[in-house]
Amino acid sequence: MKTLIKWLVRLFLLAVLVIGGVATYGFQQWKAVENMTIAQGDSPLFVVARGEATFHLINRLSEKPVPELTRKVWLRFHPELAAVRQGTYKFAPGTPLRDALMTIVNGDVYRLQVTLVEGLRIGDWLQRLANAEYLDVTLEGATEAEVAKQLGMDNGKLEGQLLPETYSYTPGDTDLSILQRAHDEMELFLAKAWEARRPDLPIKTPFEALVLASIIEKESGVADERPLIASVFVNRLRVGMRLQTDPTVIYGMGDDYDGNIRKKDLQTYTPYNTYTIDGLPPGPIAMPSKEAITAALQPVDSGYYYFVATGEDGRHYFSKSLREHNNAVRRYILKR
Repeated sequence: MKTLIKWLVRLFLLAVLVIGGVATYGFQQWKAVENMTIAQGDSPLFVVARGEATFHLINRLSEKPVPELTRKVWLRFHPELAAVRQGTYKFAPGTPLRDALMTIVNGDVYRLQVTLVEGLRIGDWLQRLANAEYLDVTLEGATEAEVAKQLGMDNGKLEGQLLPETYSYTPGDTDLSILQRAHDEMELFLAKAWEARRPDLPIKTPFEALVLASIIEKESGVADERPLIASVFVNRLRVGMRLQTDPTVIYGMGDDYDGNIRKKDLQTYTPYNTYTIDGLPPGPIAMPSKEAITAALQPVDSGYYYFVATGEDGRHYFSKSLREHNNAVRRYILKR
């Protein structure tokens, strides 16, 4: 009897030791996952596909495989990590596994930004998009007309019809999707601006407003002068004066422009040369900002018909008469 009791005690102690050992091992494994940081791959980006579960993401994120039972037990203690969201995420080196999973649960996808600057042309924008980080380039080598067709625009022209703005995107978005958003945003803004326009303007359509706004954009060195510059062009249009603005000459010259405008360039006809044509050119010459569009549709009242650059911080001197303008040209340009 005593021998049986001894054996039972020994078995009990052995069981306690085994259970204790298993529990200790299990706790160590749990603690290891609790303190684990994510593995560092070739890219800092981590993509979660639709339908993926936290149970599998643990091994994708961790530096070494975690046993199935350990993952199950660990997740029992972290029910808040159960529902993850698809998307692309970016993690810094040494990010704790639990923090990375919480980021995925919250859907804090990695977002980038690209700024499409006012006053530039569509070619400049396409180049900027081609250089944007993690943006899928689909328009390389495409002509303006081909891109316009993909955006559902019939006239084959993009110039001036996309809104300059800073656009957020996630890795894998396309350059075309950014341009589509820029076009949609321009249509929305232009429609509202057109409804709020002054009723006595010498422009008849929203498209003409874009054309005028693009000229204002190119002529404006400082933002607060846009409404004044707009007033000059509106005043000229009202009385039938030619706009005579150099940026339209440059646009009409295309690749022939070498950085200088000569007298013969001012006298050479192109559809955009406002020294040789009456009224507005046939289309925008750049991407106008919201402010330039607003200035075109709500110019200030002024008696100005001329302006010349002063050479000081992009500002201009405005004149009401040709004599005053010629004097300003001598003072600021010819330095006489």
